[in-house]
Amino acid sequence: MKNIVQKLIMKNKTIATMESCTGGYIVHSITNIEDSSKVLKFSAVTYSNEFKIKMGVDKELIEQYSVYSMEVARSMAKAICTYTGSNYGIGITGKLNRLDAKNMYGQDNVVFVCVYDQDQDQYYEKKIEVEKNTREENKKQVLEATTCLLKEIIL
Repeated sequence: MKNIVQKLIMKNKTIATMESCTGGYIVHSITNIEDSSKVLKFSAVTYSNEFKIKMGVDKELIEQYSVYSMEVARSMAKAICTYTGSNYGIGITGKLNRLDAKNMYGQDNVVFVCVYDQDQDQYYEKKIEVEKNTREENKKQVLEATTCLLKEIIL
């Protein structure tokens, strides 16, 4: 993540995140880097559908595809870019080792990651099957995959 933050600073670009199942794990890794305040505009942890919608995710997408879908991750990434005026937005949704009584549909143990490049109006996506025993280990797996995706886009 250090190389990504440094490259964003060099390019004078900004980033924002909207995370669900990772609970802010991605933004936590960004803020662990010196000078991250130069590139990080805002982060939202939107565990509930209600707050995904309040942040700009289309309710109909959630109803049509499930909150656990790439379509919703895409909408999260773009919504956070729009809300913050950032160059890049990260949207993450999925299930980590648990059933969700409020959202019974959607694949178990699958996380959807999307990075939206607002300048190019382009989406970069990754579907991750998480198979670790703990939520923390699965969050680390999602962080690694997200970092790799960001490296492809930014470095």
